[in-house]
Amino acid sequence: METYTYYKNALKDIPKPCLFLDIDMFRTNIRNILSASNNKNIRIASKSIRSVPILKEILNVSSTFQGIMCYAADEAIYLNDNGLDDLLIAYPVWNTEHLKSIASRVMNKQTITVMVDSIEHIEHLEMIAAENNHQFLVCLDIDLSSEYLGLHFGVHRSPVKTVAQAVTLINRIKDSPYMKLDGIMGYEAQIAGVTDNNPKQKMKNKVVRFLKNHSSRALKKKRQEIIDVIDQKQIDLRFINGGGTGSLHQTAKENVTEITVGSGFFNSRLFDFYKDYSNLPALAYAIEITRIPKKHMYTCAGGGYIASGAMGEDRMPHIYLPEGACLTANEGAGEVQTPIYYDGDIPLKHGDPIFLRHSKAGELCEHFHHIHLIKDGKIIDTYKTYRGDYRCFL
Repeated sequence: METYTYYKNALKDIPKPCLFLDIDMFRTNIRNILSASNNKNIRIASKSIRSVPILKEILNVSSTFQGIMCYAADEAIYLNDNGLDDLLIAYPVWNTEHLKSIASRVMNKQTITVMVDSIEHIEHLEMIAAENNHQFLVCLDIDLSSEYLGLHFGVHRSPVKTVAQAVTLINRIKDSPYMKLDGIMGYEAQIAGVTDNNPKQKMKNKVVRFLKNHSSRALKKKRQEIIDVIDQKQIDLRFINGGGTGSLHQTAKENVTEITVGSGFFNSRLFDFYKDYSNLPALAYAIEITRIPKKHMYTCAGGGYIASGAMGEDRMPHIYLPEGACLTANEGAGEVQTPIYYDGDIPLKHGDPIFLRHSKAGELCEHFHHIHLIKDGKIIDTYKTYRGDYRCFL
């Protein structure tokens, strides 16, 4: 059966817009990620999933999937309340009430690790922990971006840019009675999060690949030097975290104990444009034709789910099905209506769906209460998103 008709029939009774997950593709993506892991643990990036049942489903597939990388403190608390443990919060937390709750949970044998990258972070945690003689599990975030001919290649994240700076903080944490160095992480965003195989940007692809190769050599050296220092100090780390979906093939070969992966499970549109990565488009959404203003033009309700980041065409949703359909240059994808141009062979009428893919994984779940699971042309289950649980973080 033609793919458009397959999904159209499966979702015929579901009000649009709606979000759906192709279970066969999703499970293939899980297998591909396991195969590429090189026997390293995979920590799931919750930012790219945002659904408790799906997080649990992935964790239940294999013991290789261990732990969650959260993006906010209150999200970690919510996940812990829903039975999940081994939660690493990827960004520093300053909110005192959230930190008190986390410290209390750690004292009750829950594993929730907070991020630090400065003396100020450490002192703030110590002040809170001292009130009730608690201890925080902490992870040191190391900057793995690079500079080349004055160009900053990577993200502005941690200020820990040298081995010496890392050692200063490691010593400070080691000497504190209120914290335990649980792990270290370095996110090579310039490898994992930058496309390098976009057919519309062939010259840029070559430049990005050159910068990736240059950056890879430098970050491997820095990470290994910091690991060596920690070994010399006989600090027993629970984990050494690195990577992302786009760098899984590389980070799996390095001296880390776990790799963070999120987007690869759903395989959002941005990940179609990587030279060394390929997975299946498991997650998509449907909008409904409500107007036909002229021949070949079909206007749908809603659909304007724009991805975060520096604005550009790659942050727009992409029409998945029917093949050959496209957004218009003047209107793009709109909040309340999205016009589609299509002059293909499939006859379209009022009430028919148009299927789109989001640029980035996870963010799409902020717009829907449910994810409909499709297998063998039928909806086999419906899972709640964070929004479906009436929760909003950040």
